[in-house]
Amino acid sequence: MIKIKKSTTADTRTCDWSKVTKEQLKESSEQHISDVKKGMDFFTGMMDVASQEHDFDKLTDIDGFHADFQTGFKVTTWWDKHRKINRHHLLQDDGVPADVNLIDVLDMITDCVMAGMGRTGSVYPLQINTELLKVAFDNTVNMLKKEIIIED
Repeated sequence: MIKIKKSTTADTRTCDWSKVTKEQLKESSEQHISDVKKGMDFFTGMMDVASQEHDFDKLTDIDGFHADFQTGFKVTTWWDKHRKINRHHLLQDDGVPADVNLIDVLDMITDCVMAGMGRTGSVYPLQINTELLKVAFDNTVNMLKKEIIIED
């Protein structure tokens, strides 16, 4: 959980700005900057987890991966399961988790760019559904909101 303190003097839309001293504004600004850092640290932690878990089943189920690979993926037993247990296969409908978020989007982008550059020196054009991006955006907002505890 991310603990932040209530901030009542940081925004002209939510306070009587004519009564806020420079010292109060500075203190509120420092608090806000600290709160944003906590939120960004939360996302950094999620990205670290995503990077550690990326395509883990390529190693834990190397036999299944190799079996599909050896058919040129004409047989897709492993591949079909792979898309469902990894959160970043967002270009296939069955690879999109219900709670898709922007960490998943960044994982997908990184996966595609690293694979393309490492294998061929180029990246094929990536086309993602804009509605999916909106859902990922909204889910990410809600995910962060659920992590916050406001202290008085």
